[in-house]
Amino acid sequence: LTMEMKDSGSVVLTAYHPHSPARIPGMEQSFVQDIPPSHSPASRKSLSRCRRINRMLSNESVPPAFSRSNSQASMDSTSMEDFWCEVESIKESREDGSEEAMLLEFKPADEGELEAEWLQDVGLSTLISGAEEEDGQALLSTLTRTQAAAVQKRYNTYTQTLRKKNKHTVRDVRDIFGTSDSSPAFETVPVSPVSSNGIQLPGQKPVWKSISSKSCLDCGIDKGGPSITEELSYDVSFSESITVLPKTQEWPKNQRFKKEDSALPRFIVRKSRFGLTEVGNLSPEDMKKIRYLSLIELTAFYDALGVELKRNRVERVRGRENGLFGVPLTVLLENDQKKVPGIKVPLIFQKLLLKLEETGLETEGILRVPGSASRVKNLRQELEAKFYEDAFDWDQVRNNDAAGLLKMFIRELPSPLFTVEYLPAFITLVEKISKIKLQLQALHLLIMLMPEANRDTAKAFLQFLKKVVANEGKNKMNLWNVSMIVAPNLFIYKGKRANQQEMQAAATTAHIVRLLIRYQDILWTVPSFLISQVRKMNEAAMNNSKRQLMFDKGVRKLLRRKTMERERPERPEGAVTFPPYLQSDIPEGVIRVYAPLHSKVSMAIQLNSQTKAKDILARFHCENSHGSPQNVRGQIQSLHEIGGNIGQHCLDPDAFMLDVYRANPQAEWVIKPKAS
Repeated sequence: LTMEMKDSGSVVLTAYHPHSPARIPGMEQSFVQDIPPSHSPASRKSLSRCRRINRMLSNESVPPAFSRSNSQASMDSTSMEDFWCEVESIKESREDGSEEAMLLEFKPADEGELEAEWLQDVGLSTLISGAEEEDGQALLSTLTRTQAAAVQKRYNTYTQTLRKKNKHTVRDVRDIFGTSDSSPAFETVPVSPVSSNGIQLPGQKPVWKSISSKSCLDCGIDKGGPSITEELSYDVSFSESITVLPKTQEWPKNQRFKKEDSALPRFIVRKSRFGLTEVGNLSPEDMKKIRYLSLIELTAFYDALGVELKRNRVERVRGRENGLFGVPLTVLLENDQKKVPGIKVPLIFQKLLLKLEETGLETEGILRVPGSASRVKNLRQELEAKFYEDAFDWDQVRNNDAAGLLKMFIRELPSPLFTVEYLPAFITLVEKISKIKLQLQALHLLIMLMPEANRDTAKAFLQFLKKVVANEGKNKMNLWNVSMIVAPNLFIYKGKRANQQEMQAAATTAHIVRLLIRYQDILWTVPSFLISQVRKMNEAAMNNSKRQLMFDKGVRKLLRRKTMERERPERPEGAVTFPPYLQSDIPEGVIRVYAPLHSKVSMAIQLNSQTKAKDILARFHCENSHGSPQNVRGQIQSLHEIGGNIGQHCLDPDAFMLDVYRANPQAEWVIKPKAS
């Protein structure tokens, strides 16, 4: 099942399934044991409706709208009553007026438009406009074989469509890439492994450290018995790795989920000599290129699996321009940054998370047990009026009401947190891909595609959910319970063309949330093969710029004038000179590290094969422990790689510096606080 919207009617999504699918094991159990009897009348109303849904889902006498047994996302030894109770609670919230309805308008896709939008979204709009731009050429020069094939496929479809419509003359793909039909469309990057977070060095093989708690990223179970351990590699693109799978492989017709934590594999990502890079450790310019490459790689990945990558086309929705709920994340952040510069997660969202972390993590049934609908409605109105005045009394907020406000905030975002364009891709990765490792790789690329505001907010939310699961012993909310409650808040959205397919994918969406929570530490790490491609893009762009400068008349005149100035007598004493860390006369294997906030602002350091970034930081800390200002000594400092073939890169403390230096010998090395 997918989330592609095909019906043309105007339907607002309701919260319960109107037909009765095949019996789910355990669904006939009563809801009484899950919801305490001491709740408000609104809660008892929800309870009766949950019972009705329970009976509906268990009644096999009514012809079902679809058969869960035929769905690829069926459940094994568990039931989905928490999910359906949550969607019923959402429906009640909308019916009583406490939640504003905002509809998403889906646009029909004309033939060729999806391909044109795809080319624009991956930074290749020059293929449509016909302009010769350096960025597009640099991007094309970095593509792997499978990535190049994905681009060529979309461009061929686009040009063939335009020719059919006779809109205008379109360049042939061979004119752009200089190829014949029988030869590869691009000069692609070799598939051989590349060094993590760096470029391929001649004759160098990836060097792995032995597994230890500090030398690898370990995402696995903490309890619940043994699970399979698998290693993830970031050195080769995911789509290239697919080519080694047998072509005869078929996905099972009845993929079944197990709710036990031990059913999920334990994944390990070992640190190479370049360490690991989190999404916040790269400059915004380089992250923009990561998004381009991630969409190309995701498309190539789906192509290699034989799965269609579907996207929603949505009319841009303008939410409220002020307030707290129903306001786009970017608008919220613009308003909040006037109060707290540099903030990355909306203040109201942070405060709701903080309230729940301080007092609600041990509350039994937190997130699942609904608060009072009337109290939540009143609290929302009071927050809208008093939050920015710092006059809101958080002590009056009960934990279940705070959880209700948190979920309401997520639901009322004008565009879903995980972006409506790629919601079908989230569903497809589970419906059509059976192996969890492949699901995780697709999910990883989807996370890389998210806008910065969405990704940062999602990260804060998932970190909170991880803490909820960690307190399962007291709050009785395990990973699957939390996933069932959160899924409808993230993946069931309002739309004029919405239908029942979102709810048919109940187990699918819960499984996606489970993957997001369990493997979040992996998902916020940028795959090293993407960083390698960004380095190559930057190098190609620099080379193009150098060639451009050679033919610029104005630059040639400037160079002649500079040559004449160098022939003049030496500058008098006191003339301005470049600081030492910008001078280029540094011996091989020696870097000059600049620390502007310390008393000793620079230091030349001889690198050897064992020098790590944290060793350089320790040396600066030792030599500046008394001379640096007190506020600097209290900050967490990081070593940054700046310039050369990277914009800015906050280095992993375990990165071996000689390897990083050889990957980017033109970089500058600066110690400063890590961006929060």
